[in-house]
Amino acid sequence: MEESSYLKNREYLINKFQKVPFLKSINSEYLGEILNLSKIRKYEPDELITKEGDYDCWIYVIISGAVKVIKHDKEIARLENCGDTFGELSIIDGEARSASVFAATETVCLAIDGSFLDRVNPEDQHAVYSVFYRLLAEILSERLRTTSNELVRVKEELEQLKKT
Repeated sequence: MEESSYLKNREYLINKFQKVPFLKSINSEYLGEILNLSKIRKYEPDELITKEGDYDCWIYVIISGAVKVIKHDKEIARLENCGDTFGELSIIDGEARSASVFAATETVCLAIDGSFLDRVNPEDQHAVYSVFYRLLAEILSERLRTTSNELVRVKEELEQLKKT
């Protein structure tokens, strides 16, 4: 992995990152605060990004490339779009990583230190938390819908197999 230093005081990056889907609804002041505790990380194909069972406080936003999500040695998802995120569950519930994530191709991510939420000015905390958690809720809602559809498909396949 290649890693930048923290993106502190790099206001010129704000406009670029406001074009990334996950970050576009965050105003420039709050995005600047997020970037202060973020790094750019570059991964080679098949390089481990996060390991199932580990604890850390990083949320990842794909800038370029693709990742594969592996649980119990099975690929359960592939994220390939700029703005796709992973690592958010550990920030929400404080639990260990629920899956491992590997770079599927050469991949560049914005790695956001989730502890930025603890460092937001008290007078801005409610606004930042509201926007950030709404973004996470949208991601989780989309994933839950996808998982529900997949579950229905698998149950239908299982019923068909039981009939044969």
